[in-house]
Amino acid sequence: MTIRSLQRLALAAMLVVPVSAVAHRAWMLPSATVLSGDDPWITVDAAVSNDLFYFEHFPMPLEGLTVMTPDGSAAETVNQSRGRYRSTFDVRLTVPGTYRIAVTGEGFNASWRANGQTRRWRGTRDAFAREVPTDAEGLRVSLGQRRVEFFVTRGAPTDRVLQPLNEGLEVVPVTHPNDLVGGEQARFRLMLDGKPASGVEVAVVPGGNRYRDQLGEMKIRTDEDGSFAVTWPGPGMYWLSASVRDSNSGMPNVQRNASYVATLEVLP
Repeated sequence: MTIRSLQRLALAAMLVVPVSAVAHRAWMLPSATVLSGDDPWITVDAAVSNDLFYFEHFPMPLEGLTVMTPDGSAAETVNQSRGRYRSTFDVRLTVPGTYRIAVTGEGFNASWRANGQTRRWRGTRDAFAREVPTDAEGLRVSLGQRRVEFFVTRGAPTDRVLQPLNEGLEVVPVTHPNDLVGGEQARFRLMLDGKPASGVEVAVVPGGNRYRDQLGEMKIRTDEDGSFAVTWPGPGMYWLSASVRDSNSGMPNVQRNASYVATLEVLP
């Protein structure tokens, strides 16, 4: 199997399968999340792997990569590259405040029967309209939506980029995500299309699980207003994820799988 084929499989897994249901986890890992100085930069690794923050499976595709600056405007990344096991890029923090860096996207997965054989298809919304016969025998279609992100702050934290985007599944921080401390509680809200996502299981896993016998996963269910709290066992990098299945795909008879992932740094 070629590297390009492996990358397509990685992207399909990110889009179609609920994040918490598979061993392969998508993540981005910044070199730092709290910085100061006159000209700070971060380098980011992005991958899909079995062990968190360890490169051993696929590089994360960077299509849909965005940088939101402290005033809400967009900025560019530089030095993007894709290797065998990871993608990387750099971000220059040109102004003080909190940045939101995310990889987002959506994709369709379809199957049907033709001439006695099962046909399978993956692609975009536009390609689906052109290439998939809507009257096909046994047609089954699902839409995968994903958001993989982290927050980074230069100087004093700000909250402009913490406001809800009201699209897909997202976590809205109540406690600032760059002000997390080991042993203390942080609060968040899980939103789906701008509305509270109640009764949804959120998974929190500390990094470094490659070197532990136990995963150390915490599972927390959201309240009626989508809120949930995490008490951090100790400092380090954490992987937070949630997923929701519903029928709000914008198309009849199409199930949606919406997933969310964040990397959060907890300081001593």
